[in-house]
Amino acid sequence: MFAFAIGRLAQMVVVMALMSFVIFSLIGLMPGDPIDLMVASNPNLTPADANRLRSLHGLDLPIWERYWNWLIPALGGDFGYSRTYTQPVFDILLPRLGNTLILLGLSSLLAIALSIPLGVIAAVRRHSTTDHAVNLFCFAGISVPAFWFGLLMILLFAVTWGVLPAGGIAPVDDSGFLARLPFLIMPVVTLSLASLAGHTRFMRASMIEVLRQDFVRTAMAKGVSNKRLIYGHALRNAMLPLVTILALDFGALFSGALVTETVFAYLGMGKLIFDSIMGNDFNMALVALLLATFVVLLGNFLADIGYAVLDPRISYRGREV
Repeated sequence: MFAFAIGRLAQMVVVMALMSFVIFSLIGLMPGDPIDLMVASNPNLTPADANRLRSLHGLDLPIWERYWNWLIPALGGDFGYSRTYTQPVFDILLPRLGNTLILLGLSSLLAIALSIPLGVIAAVRRHSTTDHAVNLFCFAGISVPAFWFGLLMILLFAVTWGVLPAGGIAPVDDSGFLARLPFLIMPVVTLSLASLAGHTRFMRASMIEVLRQDFVRTAMAKGVSNKRLIYGHALRNAMLPLVTILALDFGALFSGALVTETVFAYLGMGKLIFDSIMGNDFNMALVALLLATFVVLLGNFLADIGYAVLDPRISYRGREV
């Protein structure tokens, strides 16, 4: 296991290095740059002034030279300054990352806590009224767009009833979790809806497949109780496909939080990436996108570890299963 973990971490480093160049190149090839914005906002700047500024900031160099000039300080922990906020990138990035992790953590916990029992109940009571109701809820959750559901919640709970704030994070003079909780309820519910529906469907299908296996029939023939059969034998094996979905879905949640954060004016990573790209804040956009890539890789790494925890038959010793 230790050798496998070291190997996967080395692969993550290689992928991060390649993705840093790809993302840097794509951002560098975008039309316009910060100098264009300066010229547009200051009519006194001449084309010669703009060329001198581009030369001063290295924007006239080939893309690979610009990438190298960025990479060397970045390896030492210097990721540059944000043009929009005129502060070091990480001074802005870390608080936004914390906000997004809180949002994603609560959304993921809510989706997992509800999807597993709903999927198990639907599988055990297959073709019953309960199963049909769970399936209807899942199809509705997958079909409803996140932005529409978020706007509907704002209209109902903030505008009509006035019981929850329409957006934001917390009062400026109070940053405690309890003060932030009312601002988190609607974004968490909105973000977890589609995940809850999808996870429930996967859990139901996986549970039905496991319940048809020979070892389940053998346990039933030996007189094992239904509760022990379902939760002690079947559930652990049915969780393996769901772990894969959770790992992939965490990366999708991280990037998909953009819509939810925009609807609720939530100051998180998704909104920060969007604002940075729209404002040509290259340093901020680059580091934020790399951080999103790292979160996806980390989710897949944790999923591999989860396989071995759930199923003792899985061993990464010598990379054999």
